[in-house]
Amino acid sequence: MKRVIYLLFAAVLLASCNSKPKEMAVTVENPSDFDRTTDLVELSLDGVKAKVTLAEGQAYVVKNAKGEIIPSQVTYDGKLVFQSGVKAKETVTFTVSAGEKQEFKAQTYGRFITERKDDFAWENDRVAFRIYGPALIASDGPSNGLDIWYKRTNDMIIDKWYKDELSGTASYHEDRGEGLDDYKVGRSLGAGAMAPFVNGKLWLNENFASQELLENGPLRTTLKLTYKDLDVDGKAYSETRTFSIDAGSQFSKVVQEYGVAEDMTVAAGIVKRPANDTIIVSPEKDYIIYREPSEKAGPVYLGLVFPAGIDSMVVDTYKVANAKTKKDDAYSHVLAVATYKANQPIVYYTGYGWSKFGFADEAAFQTYTSNFSKGLKQPLVVKF
Repeated sequence: MKRVIYLLFAAVLLASCNSKPKEMAVTVENPSDFDRTTDLVELSLDGVKAKVTLAEGQAYVVKNAKGEIIPSQVTYDGKLVFQSGVKAKETVTFTVSAGEKQEFKAQTYGRFITERKDDFAWENDRVAFRIYGPALIASDGPSNGLDIWYKRTNDMIIDKWYKDELSGTASYHEDRGEGLDDYKVGRSLGAGAMAPFVNGKLWLNENFASQELLENGPLRTTLKLTYKDLDVDGKAYSETRTFSIDAGSQFSKVVQEYGVAEDMTVAAGIVKRPANDTIIVSPEKDYIIYREPSEKAGPVYLGLVFPAGIDSMVVDTYKVANAKTKKDDAYSHVLAVATYKANQPIVYYTGYGWSKFGFADEAAFQTYTSNFSKGLKQPLVVKF
């Protein structure tokens, strides 16, 4: 009798396992009146696991409505992501199933550049960024601002540009058809880094002390930088920055964190040049646009987007002693001033558009930035 019971139990268990669907349907609706084709759809990995079981050696495979396999990625924080492809007011359907592991062309990439004094650089198919590490302090002094590389190719160029620069083959300060490095940072926040703004003063930290690459494409690259404790008006605070970039986006996401037990005024800043620039602040105070009057590159449009809004925009000027020249260097910033809530990271986005790569004028970049901000407030509707 026991043997019969065991056989019945095994049969029921097998039937239960076989009845579990091997794929799941996902519908993605764009509620916006503008296209969001490159926005990433994010599915909880736990939710996917509840619907689709992987056998040993298998991976999740995403297919579009035509049955074509499209690029996807499992992120470090437990999500399955893929590009939505949705146009304005459109709804599309995808399927997620178990299948063979796929290799996709990288559309995002980042690396710790030990061969160039500890830079950390990251990029996608639209834009590129870098930030400075500890080895650079000895020769250039401290700088924890954000640098941008103007690129006009969908290819990944970080490794190529560094290799050519360091070997003397070609300088990345000259545009040879792919773009160039023409942005000047110095002892500033550069293209959108953040610092405490306490008692009317920016409190700048030094170069990052340690780094961690959390994930590296093909659709999202994320890195975390840890800084030495920062003195703010006699108080020491810890500081970390987590940057992530998605394929197709002009912006990098920034999660800024300070170890503070009380609210503090902070500011993300863009270096302000002496002339031929413009500043745009949205009526809702959710984004700022600054036109960078680059002499070599032509107009570049920088943007800061704060989903929760900012308190104000301030133009701030200060002087810093230059250890090399023994003179004071003057810097001005366009600051997006916000309130950092105690024990709560602040999230914002920084990025740019170039007149030679998709943005004919400032109005075009403003439309993109406005839509980007709206998209953050009105997420894609995902059902499965």
